[in-house]
Amino acid sequence: MEITQHCVVALTWTLKDTLGEELDILDDPVEFLIGGSDLLPAIEAALQGHGVGSTIEMQLEPEQTFGDFDDKLLFLEPRKLFPAELVVGLTLEGTALPHGCNPSAPKDALYTITDIYPEHVVLDGNHPLAGIAIRIRMNVKSVRPATEDEEARGTCGTGFFKISTP
Repeated sequence: MEITQHCVVALTWTLKDTLGEELDILDDPVEFLIGGSDLLPAIEAALQGHGVGSTIEMQLEPEQTFGDFDDKLLFLEPRKLFPAELVVGLTLEGTALPHGCNPSAPKDALYTITDIYPEHVVLDGNHPLAGIAIRIRMNVKSVRPATEDEEARGTCGTGFFKISTP
């Protein structure tokens, strides 16, 4: 079966930055809905017309992925506003930021705790791969028609390229 809109493709991949540093390796195939919200549009476009056994290599620029790094999405907040068990790498929804945080922090963003100091916490509303050109080598492991449920939801539930909160 050839990859087209509204099919499900199982992929493995290696994701690197432009210097060759590995960012992610997906060894076990994961299913993604083509024509839904699971993959970036540039990746979906590159997969069109390929089939099982295909290997696709491509470089994606920040504007094709997660945009440029925006220093306006960095916020230095008082440490006392956050719980004691706060850890670097924790992700918080903008709507769940403690009362007293900068009111200009967009509520529709996800924030990653990037640094914790005795008096301050650094919140970063950028995607972790923002501003980075990435190289991806994908291997197509299977292709099948999407189920009605997958099409109705617009996803296989993977959401690999999205940040999720705990």
